[in-house]
Amino acid sequence: MAKVKIQYFGPIEEGFQDNSGWLEFKDITVFVGNQGSGKSTVAKVFSTLTWIEKALVREDFKPNYLKSYNRFKKQLSYQNLENYFNENTLIDYEGEFYEIKYRGGDLEICKKENTTQYRFPKIMYIPAERNFVSAVDKPTLLKRLPTALYTFLDEYEEAKQSLGQSIDLPIGNARFEYRKQNKASYISSERFKLKLLEASSGFQSFVPLFLVTQFLTQSIIQRQDQTFQDTSIDEKHRIQREIESIYSNPNLSEEVRKLSLERLSERFRYASLVNIVEEPEQNLFPDSQRNMLYSLMEFRQQITDSKLVLTTHSPYIINYLSIAIKAKNLTDKMAGSLNEAPRERVGEIVPESAQVRPDQVVIYQLTDQGTIHKLPDFEGIPSDNNYLNENLEKSNILYDQLLEIEDEL
Repeated sequence: MAKVKIQYFGPIEEGFQDNSGWLEFKDITVFVGNQGSGKSTVAKVFSTLTWIEKALVREDFKPNYLKSYNRFKKQLSYQNLENYFNENTLIDYEGEFYEIKYRGGDLEICKKENTTQYRFPKIMYIPAERNFVSAVDKPTLLKRLPTALYTFLDEYEEAKQSLGQSIDLPIGNARFEYRKQNKASYISSERFKLKLLEASSGFQSFVPLFLVTQFLTQSIIQRQDQTFQDTSIDEKHRIQREIESIYSNPNLSEEVRKLSLERLSERFRYASLVNIVEEPEQNLFPDSQRNMLYSLMEFRQQITDSKLVLTTHSPYIINYLSIAIKAKNLTDKMAGSLNEAPRERVGEIVPESAQVRPDQVVIYQLTDQGTIHKLPDFEGIPSDNNYLNENLEKSNILYDQLLEIEDEL
């Protein structure tokens, strides 16, 4: 299980208050908190460090490369985090193969002992700005977009090109269709047919998220059990020469190098998907949020060792995740029962492919003071006493205060 420790980095001050500061990333990891509290910061650091570990295993560069010329900081510039460092910054990462420690400018990278197999992950960071690629007619022609958005746009374009026919979407009883002839995307139902850039903001946000996740999941499944180690020696040498040519080109920025390496890495075979999604609920009605969440959970469950990391402001995400855990508890209780009716009823509420054990889930809450706390649970079910529900309660309190004033009139 990968884990990260972060202190004094951007909005993060003392960081996680338990487990000696280590944030563990389970099969499903969720971050909640106010805007600017550091949810995306933690997710971006995890994304970058996981990518660095993959690059070290792939031998894109040696540990000493990152220790020179502030290259470790430059790797984080891909996510626009280079200005988050200060003299007290502490960042630790422990993955399958490598341990990385950063202390106020000093970087230490150690290969772990007794590691024999590395399941090569595809790391996908899906930014909150994703609806931009749907709302703009030709986003590929625009300049100065965030680098992570360009990477996502590349995957989105490839996902559209891979479609042989229209596909059903899990929200709005709608279908998505991409016409290669005029490079246009369409949303349709029994009542309408629109270009995606004319559709609602919910569809514009959800369609890129869904298509990219589905495309990457299916691509990995097609090459299931073919890991990094399966690449032939000759092919690895050819790729290594191309990697060396990328690093020897002085005209390439760190951002361009990383994009080039990630595209080159497509020739390695992925064995899992690390899907990191900012605000998956963006512009979606509560029922659509549920269907969206369960579709992401179903995709994750299709591939061993895959992870789903979410940042969210939505109380519905936590509540629907709690329902999925409860459904799994009930399904496990009914294992071996000859009466299939109760199990089928549970499956109608939460598909078995989206049900999840409580030990597979962790939810972290971030404060405006730069600390992080793990959301407690009761018998594995996330507590209702979380920041998001507390803010819903505040609206009731404010309304009651207005009623008290009205009574005084």
